[in-house]
Amino acid sequence: EWQALCTDEANEEKASCSIALSEANANKNRYIDCIPYDHTRVQLTNNGNDDYINASIITDSDPKCKYIATQGPMPNTTNAFWQMVWEQGSCVIVALTRPIENGITMCHHYWPVEGSARFNDFEVNLVSEHIWSDDYLVRSFYLKNVQTMETRTVTQFHFLTWGELNNPPSAKALLDFRRYV
Repeated sequence: EWQALCTDEANEEKASCSIALSEANANKNRYIDCIPYDHTRVQLTNNGNDDYINASIITDSDPKCKYIATQGPMPNTTNAFWQMVWEQGSCVIVALTRPIENGITMCHHYWPVEGSARFNDFEVNLVSEHIWSDDYLVRSFYLKNVQTMETRTVTQFHFLTWGELNNPPSAKALLDFRRYV
């Protein structure tokens, strides 16, 4: 069995990103070199074939702990992002990207600045926003499935000082943020 795991064929299958690279999904990937493997990608529940979002499931040694790594939503993937949050039962979002950096859009503003916003079958209501330091803030949302009228609370921890092409200004800020999350 160990030898089978080490074969090129087994590794190639595990490293396949054919779904992310398909023509139908090309416009859903912010970067061509940051895409999910087929075997770890999050699959959305949809009527039809459009189950793709640029997101990967990461499991810990504890099977109850599950994380999702995803790109910052784009205008055409924001609805899918909130659908994924709902379907995966996510209650925490850790955002490491600022929406705008040096006048360039780095991530679509996928949450309402105040009040609520509708994303297909989901309504997101900003409940609170607390600035904990110059480096990060915390937002609380109610996420409502408008089909079932069920509502959940989602908390977003947003690190503000990590630029696209550089490191955080201090390790202390990032470590403080990690402890808080």
